[in-house]
Amino acid sequence: MDRQQEFVLRTIEERDIRFVRLWFTDVLGTLKSVAIAPAELEGAFAEGIGFDGSVIEGFARVYESDMLAKPDPSTFQVLPWRGESNGTARMFCDITLPDGTPSMADPRHVLQRSLAKAADMGFTFYTHPEIEFFLLEQGWKPGKRPRPIDTSGYFDHTPHGSSADFRRAAITMLETMGISVEFSHHEAAPGQNEIDLRYADALTTADNIMTFRTVVKEVALEQGIYASFMPKPFAEHPGSGMHTHVSLFEGDTNAFHEPGAPYQLSKVGRQFIAGLLVHGAETAAVTNQWVNSYKRLWGGAEAPSYLTWGHNNRSALVRVPMYKPDKGQSTRVEIRSIDTACNPYLAFAVLLAAGLKGIEEGYELPPETEDDVWALTDAERRAMGIKPLPASLVEAIQTMEASELVAETLGEHTFDFFLRNKRAEWADYRNQVTAFELERYLPSL
Repeated sequence: MDRQQEFVLRTIEERDIRFVRLWFTDVLGTLKSVAIAPAELEGAFAEGIGFDGSVIEGFARVYESDMLAKPDPSTFQVLPWRGESNGTARMFCDITLPDGTPSMADPRHVLQRSLAKAADMGFTFYTHPEIEFFLLEQGWKPGKRPRPIDTSGYFDHTPHGSSADFRRAAITMLETMGISVEFSHHEAAPGQNEIDLRYADALTTADNIMTFRTVVKEVALEQGIYASFMPKPFAEHPGSGMHTHVSLFEGDTNAFHEPGAPYQLSKVGRQFIAGLLVHGAETAAVTNQWVNSYKRLWGGAEAPSYLTWGHNNRSALVRVPMYKPDKGQSTRVEIRSIDTACNPYLAFAVLLAAGLKGIEEGYELPPETEDDVWALTDAERRAMGIKPLPASLVEAIQTMEASELVAETLGEHTFDFFLRNKRAEWADYRNQVTAFELERYLPSL
């Protein structure tokens, strides 16, 4: 037994932990959980906990259903909302087959494979997400319009505001669980908030995002409201994105930094951005995996719709933030397409794969786009060689189907299941008769 496992077992005894929840996600990014007694934990570390993988979205077929969840002791944290006495803790798990080999359907393993490839190239992948979400009044029902809890706007400071109180409670709970928060503020839409997590390696960040969603929803319920990570719940307001700042490090050196280069951005950084642009349409179904995701991308309000990059250009897919000449470690790029409802393990895996492909193949970075891409005409965009992101989930699926990069990154099993699931989602959506159609056509046709 290693030191981390010993620490977990000792902490459980000292803090009177009665339940240990083992967490993992299905292919779509839904959090799964099984609770075990502390007495079972030593065996779980050694052998894993068996479960039926055939009932988890995308994991296994009925005739190969036996799977094991092996807890990762480095992710151990006590859940503060479960109380001090008779407490509950959680750990994320790696999913394996009975013979101990990793499950190719485990999203955490998909990301670990991409990170291993980066490590083979000498890189560590760091990420810093800015997570937006809506706080809504309780009591929503199908057919009713959701109601935000406030009418505030971007950076608004409202004394005794419910959003500010919520953010304070959520951040306190996150930091109690060892998740560091960098910024928080009210966003542009009524009821919309943003909390930014500190830089961390991509696997830790993905684990933190899954914890973040749970914490935000728990705190909201405690306060009698509801939190939603739906990309665009309101037609007239901006949607919720998860702008993610990324960088590659070689040891302690930022591989994106080159003193004296434009924006201090190195050749590696430029090639990484080029990879994100070349493969941006292929990866969209993963970074923006829901029908509703494309309402946000094509709804304006600084959401990117085109495969462009720029410096301080918030209409671009990739932005190079304002650099600090005396802080080379801060050189990074910001990916603005990804939304808060994605599976973060799969999303980070395909984004890293796209960037690494740009480095491997020596992709040339096209000229930056200084204009607001939304303000250009179609003819101007074509003349500048600007290509669009997919305009709908079905377009994203069709583009992903032909992508060798995404197929290789996700693995055959996950790739095939993901496509089947998304085709079914599109078919369900296409069959709906919406309120828009009824209001526009029923009275006049």
